[in-house]
Amino acid sequence: MVHSMTAFARVERASTEGTLSWELRSVNHRYLEPHLRLPDAFRELEGAVREALRQGLSRGKVECTLRFIEESAGRPLQVNRERATQLIAAAQTVASLITQPAPMNPLEVLAWPGVLVANADDPQALNSAALELFADGLAELKGGREREGAELRRLIDERLDAMGSEIATLRTLVPQMLAVQRQKILDRCADMRAELEPQRLEQELVLLAQKSDVAEELDRLNTHVTEVRRVLKSGGAAGRRLDFLMQELNREANTLGSKAFDPRSTQAAVNLKVLIEQMREQVQNIE
Repeated sequence: MVHSMTAFARVERASTEGTLSWELRSVNHRYLEPHLRLPDAFRELEGAVREALRQGLSRGKVECTLRFIEESAGRPLQVNRERATQLIAAAQTVASLITQPAPMNPLEVLAWPGVLVANADDPQALNSAALELFADGLAELKGGREREGAELRRLIDERLDAMGSEIATLRTLVPQMLAVQRQKILDRCADMRAELEPQRLEQELVLLAQKSDVAEELDRLNTHVTEVRRVLKSGGAAGRRLDFLMQELNREANTLGSKAFDPRSTQAAVNLKVLIEQMREQVQNIE
């Protein structure tokens, strides 16, 4: 099964320590590109989160945001002395560069992230809970990508069916169109009362047939359509392969258009290019 690169997931869990919540958003991207937003107290989780993403996803720009609302009611607050000391030292350094600086407000120091903390009983347990919750969020994100991938496959299958119909119809019409073109040449010669040698006339008609022969292009279009169906059925990280196949389909459709000698073949080439472009837009979102 193919997967989309676009999805959203949100998971939340409350405990005596507080409320943890993850938001995961993913959009299409050439490679896997994680962007993490973690509170300072959870920075050590970054490596584990990145590894989980690498193991679970192949492509996509993924934004992961962790929020933690502490449950401080009835629990003592503590000052992170090391953090506060660093902040005060930095503020004093800046103050030394300013003429008559304003006095430092202790409440502003307390408001700085990481200075005032709740007395957590077990910070490591909180980190473990955050990682477990992230696993739930990643599973939900992958489920969303899978559901959207199934819809993308359905849309592409519809276009492939339409392409198959166009190719089959054009293949049936080609002999008829060649016969019409041959008769037009004969009629034109008759109107001009031109007397061409039968051998020369036959050579011109053979040359016309060769220039107008699109059997090879139709065969390759059918081959590429079959390969697209196979890749969709195989699933996995199929986006790059499908993108390449869209380029090959478009190449054959362009050649078909350049060989068009009848309004019906011209219209068929245009219809095929429209269908290919519609599929290409969908393929850009496939992992």
